[in-house]
Amino acid sequence: MAACACTQKPNTLSKAEQAQGWELLFNGVDMTGWRDFNGTELTNGWKVVDGCIQAPGDGSDGSGYIVTDRKFADFELVWDWKLTHGGNSGMIYHVVEGEQCDVPYVTGPEYQLIDNDGWEEVNAPAKLELWQRLGVDYAMHLPDDEAAMPVNPQGEWNTSKIVFDNGHVEHWINGVKILEFQAWTDDWFEKKNSGKWANAPEYGLAHEGLICLQDHGDPASFRNIKIRELPHKPAAETKSLFNGKDLTGWELFGCMNMYVDAEGNLVTENGEEQEYGYLGTREYYKDFDLSVQFKQVSNGNSGLFFHSFVTDYNHVNGWQCEVAPEGCDTAGIYESYGRGWLVQIPDEKETILKPGDWNDLRLRVEGDHVQTWLNGEPMIDINDECFAKSTGRIMLQVHDGYDIVVLWRNFNLQEL
Repeated sequence: MAACACTQKPNTLSKAEQAQGWELLFNGVDMTGWRDFNGTELTNGWKVVDGCIQAPGDGSDGSGYIVTDRKFADFELVWDWKLTHGGNSGMIYHVVEGEQCDVPYVTGPEYQLIDNDGWEEVNAPAKLELWQRLGVDYAMHLPDDEAAMPVNPQGEWNTSKIVFDNGHVEHWINGVKILEFQAWTDDWFEKKNSGKWANAPEYGLAHEGLICLQDHGDPASFRNIKIRELPHKPAAETKSLFNGKDLTGWELFGCMNMYVDAEGNLVTENGEEQEYGYLGTREYYKDFDLSVQFKQVSNGNSGLFFHSFVTDYNHVNGWQCEVAPEGCDTAGIYESYGRGWLVQIPDEKETILKPGDWNDLRLRVEGDHVQTWLNGEPMIDINDECFAKSTGRIMLQVHDGYDIVVLWRNFNLQEL
């Protein structure tokens, strides 16, 4: 069996691997399935040489990335890699594209690939930080024992593996597990918000995305890139997004005041600047059924955003389930990307809103299908392929203007 494994042709799958669900991300012949990050074709010099994908070595921090055509969520990813002396590269996953993302690493976690000793020789007297060294979850998690990592000499092939299984992450090298962690825990968010990613609000939040190879200015070779998708396991129980005591699990963007009142309600209101403000979940949610109650105390111009992400101080892209004064389409769907209203509610349903009283709002998002209900009455039912292609935060908006006060309570979410 050992002899058979050693003689298997590179960039092929055995019958056993095929039966286990493995598929190749590189066919060994051409660059089919790969393209520029934020592009539609491959233009930046990556090519196939002797059955290997090779980075040209002229990339930089802001360029030289290639990505898969397909997105992946939960998976086991294996690849062989080889670096030049002092070489620096990386395997990045759950990468999100779009105008809001200039480079892959502001969204996607990275398995660092680097020739530690060679890099320090070439760049002396500079030294690598521990969070920059081979095998790390870049700028987040370190190997348990770097000295025990079985790394082959520079210029020889190594085999690495990433396992991402419903938030449980493992890094392997040459058959040995070197680190593991659980994403999106309190400890994970503390690391994210206190280090390199403190000013990258969407880093690591996506539950799915593209696989990315990095050209960081050094030639690098890759082969035997294969992936096996793992089943997604949505939470079985309904999740409360608000604990009625404090703002744990939420993050502020822009200008607004928010606090928990004596009755345990989440209060959102204008800040002094009277500009847009957003209070978002710290986690992403894709397919879900959410029910929440709101009361418009004064000028209830607000909104319940979904599949949303932050691009700067108070600029949010995504879709909004409208929450607004009577006559302004509460429970309609508005797109902040540029198309504006996707669907407004019928005029005869405007009276369903109860100004100054508690209202029950339900939002269901599943694939390309979005539905809303207000006080038990169906409001909109829409299909749009853009919903299925996206993911993001759930966010509460305070519109610009003045005298806006909205109370919220009972955020109950069921993942689908």
